[in-house]
Formats: sequence, structure tokens, C-alpha cells
Amino acid sequence: MKRCFIFAAGSYYGLREAPAAGDLVLAADAGYRVCLREGIVPDLLLGDFDSMEQPADFSRVRRVPVEKDDTDTMLAIKTALEHGCGTVYLYGGTGGRRLDHTLANLQSLLYLRRRGARGYLYDDDFVWTVLENETLSIQKEVEWGLFSAFCLGDRAEGIDETGFQYPLRDAVLTPEFPLGVSNHILENTASITVRRGVLAVGWQLPPLCKR
Repeated sequence: MKRCFIFAAGSYYGLREAPAAGDLVLAADAGYRVCLREGIVPDLLLGDFDSMEQPADFSRVRRVPVEKDDTDTMLAIKTALEHGCGTVYLYGGTGGRRLDHTLANLQSLLYLRRRGARGYLYDDDFVWTVLENETLSIQKEVEWGLFSAFCLGDRAEGIDETGFQYPLRDAVLTPEFPLGVSNHILENTASITVRRGVLAVGWQLPPLCKR
């Protein structure tokens, strides 16, 4: 399926997956600065431009009002779905000064999943995605690499975690207690299953050379 790369205005830690021919590249407001830094020309720059001035030398712009229901990043996510993208890589969606935007972007991963796509939210040496009533296999990329799973909803049931330091079998996670935080991936391929409910899961990536 078609891929989309979204560059948002939060903290940017480096490029993990690079856009290729045929991929859709979207800059959300000041995420455009990351594109400039990486030498990437976005297909579309969208946002309300409360984080930067609209560039005068770039014409593919969708400007929206400041007062709206969607964040600029959510507008980009909806645009990705409109273009039939099945995989969305989100950079600049964590950190910065706004924890509320980080939480909003974690929720947006579920918005993607319930519409048949999968999103990956990149943090510093960590990547996040969302599972709902499914199994996900994860490749170990760091020796003793960290892994965490959090209930994204009222209750998540029938959870299996195999290939980890602390395995689970038919477990329950709730949002009131972080039982799933700070596990470690032991096997080359680990897997996590949630039979009923939603989990936000994240795992450690190899460090990038910082520029």
C-alpha cells in the first residue's frame, strides 16, 4: 500500500525511514523546517501557520483557520487517508513543549488503525504504534531493547507477550496501572497479541548519529 511521511512541528530526532518515489510527503506547519533541513520537498504544506510564517517561495499550501477541531497533524493524517495511504510515518510528533500534542498524536495512531492504516510515531530512539484486536510481530533491533505497552481505552484483555523478559499470557491491562512499562525484547522476533481492546506499544531502536 502507498506510504505517507508526515513531518510535524515537535521534536525531530532524525530520519529512520526515508521517502521514496511514489510516497506522499506532507509537512504540518513548522514541520516544513524539518523538510528543508533534510532536503525533502513535501507534496503539500498544510496548517494554520501559528508555528511559522507561511513561506513565500512554496506554492503547494493548504492554509486552514487557527480555530478548528483538527490539529495540523490530524489534518495531515486525514489527507494521507484520502490519498489511500496504508502506512504513515510520523516525525516531529513527540517532545517539544507540548505533552498534549504528543498524547493527541498517540490517539491519532488509533484513528489510523480503525481506518485500515497503520501509523508509526517516532520519538528519540523509540517508535510507537497501536494495536486493536490483533497480533503484532516486532524485530529485536537493540540488544536488551526496551518495550512498553499501555492500554489505550477502558480495558484491554487477552494479552499475550512472547519473546520478552517478562512474558504475559491472557493478561489484562487497564489505564490506571502501568504494568506494561519497561519490558525487554529477548528473542529476535517477539510478538504481542491483544484479543479485546487497544494497546499503544513502543519499542527501542538503534541510536542515530545526531547532526
